[in-house]
Amino acid sequence: MKILIINPNSSQEMTGKIKETALDFVTGAFEVDCLPTPGAPYYIETYEDQLKAAPGMIQLVRENEETCDAFIIACHCDPNLDAMKEIATKPVVGIGEASMKIASMLGHSFSVVTDTSHSIPNKEALVRKYQLQNMLASARASRIESEGLSFDEKIFQSAEVAVKEDNAEVLVLGCAGMTGMDKRLQEQFGVPVLDGVVCALIIASGLVKYGVSTSKARRYNALY
Repeated sequence: MKILIINPNSSQEMTGKIKETALDFVTGAFEVDCLPTPGAPYYIETYEDQLKAAPGMIQLVRENEETCDAFIIACHCDPNLDAMKEIATKPVVGIGEASMKIASMLGHSFSVVTDTSHSIPNKEALVRKYQLQNMLASARASRIESEGLSFDEKIFQSAEVAVKEDNAEVLVLGCAGMTGMDKRLQEQFGVPVLDGVVCALIIASGLVKYGVSTSKARRYNALY
């Protein structure tokens, strides 16, 4: 089995972090690779960024479909996920959808934690798209008065508020750039903490083993 993880942005540094997490998880059980998206922005922060990333993401799917058994979209806002499901004959899994749906199986409620308040409305909209709004305790970012904190400190602050004030029973890391922080947060706060990259690998590899892929009966059939 070979799974290709598509990093929708063009950051080589983030691509390397995502690949490291993936390799640590699969421990040689199957082949996994991670590629940045050609021509994409350095970060995916806006809907315009998502549109700019689409051509390169389509290119990666089409260039690798013959040699890969599944694709993962490694950005928590699941940019262009529907389009990738439409054009691919192999399973395509977004880390946002994977992590939040697994979170719904592990507790009564979950929170998505991030470092910027700008991304919160997007998280809330994504939760509604996946019909998980009744299980969302909160989408949390660091507070305005915490501008001087490091990236990791902001995430820990967001997680603490989600668990202690919002009563979240599960935490979801709301950015691929947070990959690798899950176990530290889980140890600190005593609740399951989900890294979307790992969650997507669990689902994608399971779909491949089960021999099922995205239905092309209606919604994702380009010729329907």
